[in-house]
Amino acid sequence: MRVIFMGTPEFSVPALQAIAAEHTVVAVYSQPPRAAGRGQKARPSAVHRQAEELGLTVRTPLKLRDEAAIREFRELDADVAVVVAYGLILPQDILDAPRYGCLNIHASLLPRWRGAAPIHRAILAGDAETGVAIMQMAAGLDTGPVITQSRTEIGAEETTVDLHDRLSQMGAQLILSTLESLPATGTPQSEGGVLYAEKIEKSEARIDWARSATEVDRQIRALSPFPGAWCDIAGERVKLLRSRLRDGVGEPGQVLDGFRVACGTGAVEITQAQRAGKKPMNAQDLLRGWILPSRLS
Repeated sequence: MRVIFMGTPEFSVPALQAIAAEHTVVAVYSQPPRAAGRGQKARPSAVHRQAEELGLTVRTPLKLRDEAAIREFRELDADVAVVVAYGLILPQDILDAPRYGCLNIHASLLPRWRGAAPIHRAILAGDAETGVAIMQMAAGLDTGPVITQSRTEIGAEETTVDLHDRLSQMGAQLILSTLESLPATGTPQSEGGVLYAEKIEKSEARIDWARSATEVDRQIRALSPFPGAWCDIAGERVKLLRSRLRDGVGEPGQVLDGFRVACGTGAVEITQAQRAGKKPMNAQDLLRGWILPSRLS
C-alpha cells in the first residue's frame, strides 16, 4: 500500500519501521524540530530521525489547515495514513484524503483513556490491563470507530516506560495486520466507560506519604521516568522511579529499613531512585555511603 505515516515521539518509531518494511511510505509527517539540550539547538523528533535513516521524505508543517498543506497531502495519492502520537489535530479534509482514511494507533482500550496520557493514567488508576487500539479517525478526540484492539495485563511493578515500550511494539504488529485487512469496518465506541487521560502535570509529582501505599506505589510507577514522582530527603529533591508494595507500619514517611517507607496504610520499598544531578540508581547501590534520615517528607 501507499502509506502516509504521521508520528513524532519514540513511541511511534516501531510502527514506522514495521510499515516501511512491508509497504511504500510515500511521506512521513512529524512535528518540527524543537530546541533541546544545554545548547538549545533544534533537534528533530525520533520519527524524523528514523525516517531519514530509512531514506524517506519528511515533512514538518506547523499546521495542516491551510490549502497548500492540504493540497500537498492529497497529491501524495495515499491508500491510507497511519497516525501515532503525531501531535496535531487533523482537519476533516486531511482525514478524508487517503482512500481508506486515517488510522490511529492509540495506547489504551478505547473508550477508556482517550487523550494525551493513557499509559500514565492507566497505571495511576490501578487498571489491571490495558492495550492498543487501531481506530478509524474522525472529528473529536479519539472518538472514531475501533477496528481492532489487543489487550495486555499491567505488571505489579511495571512503570510507564516499561509499558510504553511494550505497547509500542504491540501497536507496530497490530497495524500491520490491520493494513492487510483493509477495507475494514470499525465498531463505534460506547458512550459508557469513556475516560479522558489528561496530560500529566508536574504538580502531581510530589509524594504525600499520608496516602495509602497502593496510591504511592502507583504514583511512583506511573510518573516514571517523567516527570518523576519525588520527595524531600534531608532538603534534597529525590526522584523515586521504581517501587513495590511491602508490609510495614509506621508514621507516614518513616524509613522502616533500607529504602522501605511507611505510608498512611502499608509501606512501599523504593527500588530505584535518582538524586539531584545524578543518574538513576538501584536502591542497593544508592544507599552505599548515603544514610537516609529517619523520616522523608
